[in-house]
Amino acid sequence: MGITIVDVVIIVVYLIVVAIIGSFSGGKQKSTKDYFLGGKSVPWWAVSFSIVAAETSSLTFISVPGLAYLANLNFLQVTFGYLLGRIVIAFLFLPAYKKGDLVTAYAFLEERFGFKTRRFASTVFLFTRIAADGVRLFATAIPLAVIFRTSSYFATMSDFDIYLISIVIIALVSFFYTYTGGVKGIIWADVLQMTIYVGGALLALFVLIGKMPADFSLDSLGDKLQLFNLSGGGSLPGFFREPYTLVGSLLGGMFLSMASHGTDQLIVQRLLTTRNLRDSQKAIITSGLIVIFQFALFLGVGLLLYKFYNGIALTDPQAPFHKPDEIFPYFIIHALPAGLKGLIVAGLFAAAMSTLAGSMSSLSGSAMFDLYKPLTGKDISPQKELLVSRIFTVIAGLILVLVAFLFIELAQSVVEIALGIASITYGGLLGTFLLGLLSKKVNEKSAILGFSAGILSMLAVSLVPILVNQPPLIHWTWYVLLGSGITVAVGSLFKFSAHE
Repeated sequence: MGITIVDVVIIVVYLIVVAIIGSFSGGKQKSTKDYFLGGKSVPWWAVSFSIVAAETSSLTFISVPGLAYLANLNFLQVTFGYLLGRIVIAFLFLPAYKKGDLVTAYAFLEERFGFKTRRFASTVFLFTRIAADGVRLFATAIPLAVIFRTSSYFATMSDFDIYLISIVIIALVSFFYTYTGGVKGIIWADVLQMTIYVGGALLALFVLIGKMPADFSLDSLGDKLQLFNLSGGGSLPGFFREPYTLVGSLLGGMFLSMASHGTDQLIVQRLLTTRNLRDSQKAIITSGLIVIFQFALFLGVGLLLYKFYNGIALTDPQAPFHKPDEIFPYFIIHALPAGLKGLIVAGLFAAAMSTLAGSMSSLSGSAMFDLYKPLTGKDISPQKELLVSRIFTVIAGLILVLVAFLFIELAQSVVEIALGIASITYGGLLGTFLLGLLSKKVNEKSAILGFSAGILSMLAVSLVPILVNQPPLIHWTWYVLLGSGITVAVGSLFKFSAHE
């Protein structure tokens, strides 16, 4: 049984409610400070929920259960690293951000190094965020297409049309409350959306538990309950290639979180909306605890799906699904009752919209404060600034939709490459921020040289093996650590050769 009229009504009502809450909870914005920083009056717990919602895409929602189905609980180790990274952000990054009247993360780089570094970092952020979130917007359409294809309402439509419809719906609703409600509206909409998708996952878990055989016990899952991977890979190259080792997961998760939550405007913008430093610190650390629970929930769903389908292999001709990302959507379609099915699909929309709305706001904010105002040097009224900012929001939304459209016609393997873009550039960003925070001697030229070296090195590490059809040199969990290490090393060496 596919999508029913009850499910359609639930989805439509949900989209309308999100748009209304996001639009009206933002209040009336009189300046860019209201529009991009929410007047610095947002409660820390709402910011914490919003951070989790922003970093959780619909692809995460369906992919993590697939990971547990294929393997075990090793991926949860990465989330422990995420928490460690957020603790570092709370006590190293946030005091520097909250000390001044910063409006973007990259304003700190101008204070420390100069405008060229701020412009370089902001430009890297803009291109990275456009590519990564444009692809995530497209990826949202993949599970929705799997679900919608089973419904008579979409039976006559091609996959292209279904993708198109999904992308446009998500983009329009997200744009509406981003444009009208600003970042405060986004945050309160995120609170609702996190509640919806986590609630949907919990309900799916309870349904799965109810479908387990009477003699079911966790012990029957055997090695799939393995949490810690103490493997050393057998050799030094094997250690860096082995997926989700304990050391690799903790260090990789920590540095990835430091980069994504400490240097990416998508998250930093939310942290700048709190009343004070202490609230920002509580928000970022609490978000790490929530993420551990959330990923444990998604992985738990995957383990029970493995038991529900008797561990059938994806390569088995009798398998009803043949890709990890299809397992949870297939269960939603064929095993969940009407109504609950609509709620889960609404959860998929929720995960996508929270990321997309945050992207539109952070892209327009960075374009406004890091590029437009410094480069034009115009002294315009608060009303004119707000109008220009909203124009940038429109442009950001259109660009993200166009990028998503491009991927409809491209091979799906390209998605995996594009989603890795953030890890490639994050190392350079994080390394540059670390140079600014930990060293007083590194100058602007040194910082930009280190930044460039970090990005170019990671491009080589990630893309060369693909081009020569060889296995990756290292697992992705090491990308940010390596990239930031190269950035810091090159920036520091250039300083020594120039001054000492």
